[in-house]
Amino acid sequence: MNTLKVLYTGETYTTGGREGQAKSSDEQLDVKLGIPGSGKGTNPEQLFAAGWSACFIGAMGIAAQTLGTKLPEGTAVQAEVDLVLSGTDFGLQARLKIALPGIDEALAQQVVDKAHNTCPYSKAIRNNIPVDIQLV
Repeated sequence: MNTLKVLYTGETYTTGGREGQAKSSDEQLDVKLGIPGSGKGTNPEQLFAAGWSACFIGAMGIAAQTLGTKLPEGTAVQAEVDLVLSGTDFGLQARLKIALPGIDEALAQQVVDKAHNTCPYSKAIRNNIPVDIQLV
C-alpha cells in the first residue's frame, strides 16, 4: 500500500449545486454559482479551468528549471473547458493555449510536455477527457 504525503487539502462547502454557492474553509473563496451562460455566477467549468491553468503554470516553472531555463515574463495559459453532451451523457473536453514568449519553440514544447506529464490536474484527466494543448 502506498503512503501518500498530503501537502495540502483544499476544502469547500457547496450548497445549491450549479445555482448555489461555494465557500472555502479558509474563507478565501466565496463564489456564487450559476448555470453556464446564465450570468448569475461562475460555474464548475470556469473553476476547473482556473485551477488547471494555475497549476499548469507552476508545473511549467518546475519543468523549465529542470531544462536549465526559466519561464519568461508574459507566460500565460488560456484554459477552455467545455461541458459537452453525447446522447444523454454529460462530459468534458478541454484545450490549453500556452504562451511562452521569447522561448525557442522546441524548448517551449519540451517545457509544455514535461509540465503536462507532471501537473496533477493533467494527470487527473489523462485518458479521461479529450485534451488539446498548443503553443500560441
